[in-house]
Amino acid sequence: MKVQGQILLAAARGQVWDLLTDPAKLAKCLPGCEKLEAAGPDRYKVSVKFALAAISGSYSGAVELSEKKQPESLRIMLEGKGTPGFMKGEGRIRLTEKQGQTELRYEGEAQVGGMIAAVGQRMIDVAARRIIQQFFDAAAAQLRSSVPGA
Repeated sequence: MKVQGQILLAAARGQVWDLLTDPAKLAKCLPGCEKLEAAGPDRYKVSVKFALAAISGSYSGAVELSEKKQPESLRIMLEGKGTPGFMKGEGRIRLTEKQGQTELRYEGEAQVGGMIAAVGQRMIDVAARRIIQQFFDAAAAQLRSSVPGA
């Protein structure tokens, strides 16, 4: 499954970069995140819980940031396993300053297997879009709360 899109965030590019690369801030944006802790430079252990159709469960895995060009772009890789199956993905994020705001463009690819794959590609696509939207909604809220006078 491929994902791509863009969002305009009401924050400077440096603030968006900090949010994406700070594990404490990033954890608050990840839907269902129960734990995100350092496991090495730019590598984190993660535990998340979420539901897809009638299948819900917990996943444990890793998130790794690489090819970092502060504050312009980075590559993110993630993988997780749980009772409902597995997921694996990677993507690129590019940040562009736009009149005091930041345009974030993302593109990536993900694979799922196990019981989650049985719900069908259409449901998986809808769920992926929903999770991505929840992430960006949480990121935008966090960025708003960090702007003085907001």
